[in-house]
Amino acid sequence: MTRVVEAVAQGYGEALLWEKVITKELRGAMRCMELSRALGRPAPVPSILINGSLAFESTPSVEELRERLDQLLADSE
Repeated sequence: MTRVVEAVAQGYGEALLWEKVITKELRGAMRCMELSRALGRPAPVPSILINGSLAFESTPSVEELRERLDQLLADSE
């Protein structure tokens, strides 16, 4: 999933901030718990959350992720 995000993120520059959460590390496990609380259920692994909302529960294609981000950016203008 990281490869898809990295491939897409390059095209958005500073308009897109992203964080990779590694659940096997303490910091990542704590972040996963926070996300799970916010979702009201265990956060799926892997997953992509956008603005705190679960966007993908499995790895999207580059095109699917780009479409979602373009839509969100257009809606925010």
